[in-house]
Amino acid sequence: MVLDEIRHRCRLVADGAGSVHIAYDRLEAYAAELVPLLDAPVDEDPGRMRLGSVADTVAFVVGLDAVNFGSGWFPVLRKRPGTSGYHTVASAFREHGAPTAEWLAQVDTVACCELFDQDPTSAAAELMTHFAEAWNQLGRLLLDRYDGQAVHLVEAAGGSAATLVELLRQAPYFDDRRAWQGLDVPFYKRAQITAADLDAALGGTGPGRFADLDRLTIFADNLVPHVLRVDGVLVLDPALEALINAGELVPEGSEPEVELRACAVDAVERLVVMLPDETSARLDTVLWNRGGGERYKAVPRHRTRTVAY
Repeated sequence: MVLDEIRHRCRLVADGAGSVHIAYDRLEAYAAELVPLLDAPVDEDPGRMRLGSVADTVAFVVGLDAVNFGSGWFPVLRKRPGTSGYHTVASAFREHGAPTAEWLAQVDTVACCELFDQDPTSAAAELMTHFAEAWNQLGRLLLDRYDGQAVHLVEAAGGSAATLVELLRQAPYFDDRRAWQGLDVPFYKRAQITAADLDAALGGTGPGRFADLDRLTIFADNLVPHVLRVDGVLVLDPALEALINAGELVPEGSEPEVELRACAVDAVERLVVMLPDETSARLDTVLWNRGGGERYKAVPRHRTRTVAY
């Protein structure tokens, strides 16, 4: 099963990592620190709210998660006042409305710059080009295999988040894998979060109902590893820490980049064991929202220019 493969491979990376280490003796106390946060309200997410009909909601959620990346470019992205990079993208796309497969298949960089209010001559235009390609891939997939309907793709998963991951990775930008010391390491951050977002937007009903949501891992990006680092759960090699603190990019596919994500996945898997009735996906939400606090904003997080997160 793909979700078990993610867990297994990430643990292998964590066991042999050279630049990132889990502070195993910190986990029990940290789990206790998280308990009061588990029932706290989470920030409103425009990507997890219903949009008109079921079909429109599915088209919107799948379309948004197709471009739910770009954190490496967010420092150069023109953001809405007081808004993060993700919320800038999600809010603008929500205002655009549910996309058709035909629109997805044909949208280009210029249209993306207009939609997200970006200067086509700025550094952010590179991200807009990636957004256009991600949407083109999704649009072609929907037109070729699912009658142009995102809801048909999701229904083809048969209520399985793991199967949805496998279906989405047919669009190459969703195929989120890394090589680490000869080991193939899957993460599927955006494919996994699509299932969680559909569940939230549709209240766990219809195409938003997945029987295996509890098997999702965290949605490995750059924020959850950052929170775990600031909280002393992940310990970084001094050279990697200095690189991140200097605002330098961590190269995509480098051993440190893979280790940051894989160790975060494995650390949360170990925390979940200590928190009965909790899931990795729920802890991801808690940690991701925790990362919006000033304590975490005051410390640079790792930046990688990638279509994975």
